[in-house]
Amino acid sequence: MRTLLQVSLRYKAVLIPEAALQAAAPTQQPQVAVLIAQMNQLGYGVSEALWKALCHTEEGFRAELIAQLKQLAGVHKNWTPLVKNWQVPTGEGYADHLMTFFAQLFGTKDCTRLACGHLIPANTFPLERYNGCPYCGTPFELDKTVYLGQGSKLHLLELWTEADAQKALRHLLEAKTALDATQIDSLQQLLAAFALPQDVVVGMKETLMEVINYCLAQGRGAEVQALFQSPNDILRYLWFRHTGLLQIVAPKTIIKRKAKNKRHIHPRLDQGIVAQIETAQQLRLKYDPKTCRQVAEWLNGLPMSPRQMAETMHPKRQMWVRFIRALRLAEMSQRQGMSHLRELMDVFYRQDYPVWQGRVEQARLRYNQEETLALLQQRPGLFARSLFAQMLWFGANPVLQAFEAVADQVPMRLLLTLQMYAGYYFDPTQQRSVKPLGGVNKTIPPNQMLKLYKAVELKRMTRGIDDLCVAMLYRRFAQAPQLGKTMYIHPMLYKIPLAIGDRSETVQDRPVALMGTRFPIEGTQVRLFMQWGEGLPAQHLDMDLSCHLIGLDKKELCYFGNLTATGCQHSGDIRSIPAKVGTAEYININVNKVAKAGYTHAVFTCNAYSNGEITPNLVLGWMDSRHRMKISEKSGVAYDPSCLQHQVRISQSLSKSLVFGVLEIATREIIWLELPFSGQLAAGLNFEQVQALLARLNSKFNVGRLLEVKAKAQGMLITEEASQAEEQYGQNWVYDPAAVTALFAD
Repeated sequence: MRTLLQVSLRYKAVLIPEAALQAAAPTQQPQVAVLIAQMNQLGYGVSEALWKALCHTEEGFRAELIAQLKQLAGVHKNWTPLVKNWQVPTGEGYADHLMTFFAQLFGTKDCTRLACGHLIPANTFPLERYNGCPYCGTPFELDKTVYLGQGSKLHLLELWTEADAQKALRHLLEAKTALDATQIDSLQQLLAAFALPQDVVVGMKETLMEVINYCLAQGRGAEVQALFQSPNDILRYLWFRHTGLLQIVAPKTIIKRKAKNKRHIHPRLDQGIVAQIETAQQLRLKYDPKTCRQVAEWLNGLPMSPRQMAETMHPKRQMWVRFIRALRLAEMSQRQGMSHLRELMDVFYRQDYPVWQGRVEQARLRYNQEETLALLQQRPGLFARSLFAQMLWFGANPVLQAFEAVADQVPMRLLLTLQMYAGYYFDPTQQRSVKPLGGVNKTIPPNQMLKLYKAVELKRMTRGIDDLCVAMLYRRFAQAPQLGKTMYIHPMLYKIPLAIGDRSETVQDRPVALMGTRFPIEGTQVRLFMQWGEGLPAQHLDMDLSCHLIGLDKKELCYFGNLTATGCQHSGDIRSIPAKVGTAEYININVNKVAKAGYTHAVFTCNAYSNGEITPNLVLGWMDSRHRMKISEKSGVAYDPSCLQHQVRISQSLSKSLVFGVLEIATREIIWLELPFSGQLAAGLNFEQVQALLARLNSKFNVGRLLEVKAKAQGMLITEEASQAEEQYGQNWVYDPAAVTALFAD
């Protein structure tokens, strides 16, 4: 039940057991009042339906609920920073660190030896202000106190039943966009609690891998064969089992990322070469005879012809060669009943198969427009992905006419992507944000072929794509079933972009937000926080929290090397973690002071200064409240779960550094986004990357606009009151991103 409670809280709800809902009469109302008061202290409120349901629950369930809420809030963790009452600067500077460095070498008379062994000279650091060593960042003093109930806004929780949970499971399985880390985690927990629906059609290949994994774990291997449609499905699953990655990221990419993350600015601490060797060893393939036989049977049972299978395998040929050797498929193909696999091995090794992509490139380079477009029409999805480039190569009109002929076969998510990014792509002044498979976000210049066209022609291309895609959306929505004649759209949905192409690597244990969601701040203070190291032994593990202040002609950085910046104050740099409980860093941002100084944006980042990636289970987020948020003078604890506006947890990451939010000073809104970048120091961030990602998010179709298109296509009236509408799309509906993609009429 606890895992399902965790999933329901991501949907801003609480799952009540079916037995409690069927209880005859409400009982224990005073105890429920105490429970709700405790939930209020953590920043949660309850709806009337949930309150009535809680009155039917037993004491054990209520205790489990509050325990789960406290665990997600992190009240059991250590939130003690390095500096006591850190909002008042300690005055430490470079000279203090330099004098302390020489004290370690030569020693002086007036020194204080700390528990870590370092000597701190007199008249340098004010030791009475620190919870640990100011020189090496090792904490000594811990405080279990956590503030509660300072928040000015409660997160309202609704009632969730087991039927709602099963509906969410179906939505996740049928989702027509790739699931992010939070949705994958929810899917795994829901599959563990409920049986796999028999009539469900899995919407994405990445989701299919989780379903296959579930079936094999349940001993239902006989059902798996029907789930594989191509050899690359098998390759994706094998790679997922080996690396935990749902996409087929090339081994050389993983090795390169791991090696780069282990590099250090101090050469003697650099472990890049060691990491490269270790990662290569970890990625080596080795399978037992049972697995070899199983994979051979999967390949032998595929419905495709050997030539089709070989052509599908060609883009990943190097990886397939490694897998064929490790799985001993050539040997397996000689066994009785493996004739299909034997023929595949023969065709694959002789390379006796056509390569469709090669034929397209050949015709394109010869400027054979008719042949190129005819080939592209054979595979509408790939046609859609190369549409913009083909328009610049052959001209807009013939390409759009050819694409329109097969647009009915293109998934709706691709049509929306084309419509959203057309203006972004055909703008010759716009830097574009891209994320290579397995890499970090990069900024690339506009396509050089845009210079061959006039501004009027580029606008005509953008308009042509927009008209075509919107017309296709109207056509598909007009054919889709409708629930009524009236629709209600919550105003907040117009501020949330559709989650298409955003594969988040962070888990949101509290209510989920789609990337690009805007959070209005209520007060004048924003408090960033980072907590890491829970459950780990005491060790050197240096994670850094930073804030970049960006203006039109100036920049400033609040980080471990500059604890006090304009309107910002850092709580001190912790470089070692205590045993099991973890440690924390904060940055307080005075929005009024930052605005007065002329800055336009504040970018929130974290990065791993230690060798390696950002440590798993690191928690990031920010707090905001209309009321004053306290900072302990005794210990410096400044965490209050009731003030949390957004929080994420790192699950599995190849990232060295991460942008997790941008504060727009003019609008007083924080934009949640996830932008991995390279570099051991926060100064390695290029703000142009952030601007490019924001431009891409701003170009996206928002959820409210998509619902408007649906309403107009189906002749529905949009009402301003939810109670008057037959189809209602409220604020909580968007917290199920998979339900949003269920709108895609394919």
